[in-house]
Amino acid sequence: MAAKNSENGAAGKGFLGFTPYEPKKDEEYMNDAQTEHFKSILSAWKKELMEEVDRTVHHMQDEAANFPDPNDRATQESEFTMELRARDRERKLIKKIEESMKLLESGDYGFCEQCGIEIGIRRLEARPTATLCIDCKTLDEIKEKHIGG
Repeated sequence: MAAKNSENGAAGKGFLGFTPYEPKKDEEYMNDAQTEHFKSILSAWKKELMEEVDRTVHHMQDEAANFPDPNDRATQESEFTMELRARDRERKLIKKIEESMKLLESGDYGFCEQCGIEIGIRRLEARPTATLCIDCKTLDEIKEKHIGG
């Protein structure tokens, strides 16, 4: 995601070129304006990923060739494998985006699934599919590090 931020090049713009949300004093968390803000971010992100999937399909169809040279065939197969792995990661991300959109619809978006507190607008803008507040995520990573290591 960080790469997307720098690609936009628009001053004051964040992920996917959105303008960061500026909450008003005493504004209720996840009100209609904030919900709409995140709905547009998630929708744009999903659309971008779906377009990338379409480009990959067309690229693989256009580039598919039966090279007589085994090295050329192996190179092409390796490139296709890398592209398919990237698309598989994006497919999983699309699923997370869809889950986040369902949370938006149900009114549960933006709240930590472990402790129930607000995740925070800036964290959600940085990672729109976040389901944990920063404290729970940090604890989760510490536990993972100790169990895994």
